[in-house]
Amino acid sequence: MDSPLAVRFGRNLWRQRRRADLSQQELADLTGLHRVGIGKIERGEQLPRLDTILKMSAGVEASPCDLMAGLRWYPGRQIEGEFGVEDGSPSSSASGTRKAGKA
Repeated sequence: MDSPLAVRFGRNLWRQRRRADLSQQELADLTGLHRVGIGKIERGEQLPRLDTILKMSAGVEASPCDLMAGLRWYPGRQIEGEFGVEDGSPSSSASGTRKAGKA
């Protein structure tokens, strides 16, 4: 997959897991997920489902918003819009944002 969304989410998860001083296996044990799946998510190879995001956020004791920092949806004039990933820190301005493609 390696989409900008998956890469950013994975980086956020990795950062929060390290902050919580957990290994991938420890997070897997806390959440009932597989260590291999957590690794794929952290490397940006896979995007998690909503229930998985909630489990992981509870496991690292962070809010789901912390795991999704820097991810944005840009509504379009049509039904479809675009997802975007902010460049830099989660507090960067909208001018530092790149589009990730059509949904």
